[in-house]
Amino acid sequence: MEKNMNDRESILAEVQRILCETFNFAIDDVTEDKNLFTDLDLDSLDAVDMASELSAKTGAKFSNEDLRQIRTVADVADAILNKLR
Repeated sequence: MEKNMNDRESILAEVQRILCETFNFAIDDVTEDKNLFTDLDLDSLDAVDMASELSAKTGAKFSNEDLRQIRTVADVADAILNKLR
């Protein structure tokens, strides 16, 4: 992700793209209201993989506490936005 990408819409699109590429989802399945665990069937190891990929792309670092707070695709975008501010 480009360093100047700091608007929520761009971050959300990048999160959706990464989730689709990493976990082979269709883009229509990765809407911002989807729960990562109950709707998209990710487990804790998947969440760590996702966080690692997002950190590499955005520069945002996620702690274990951050990961415990994240439930939805929107939460991921918001967490990145907050970390990049």
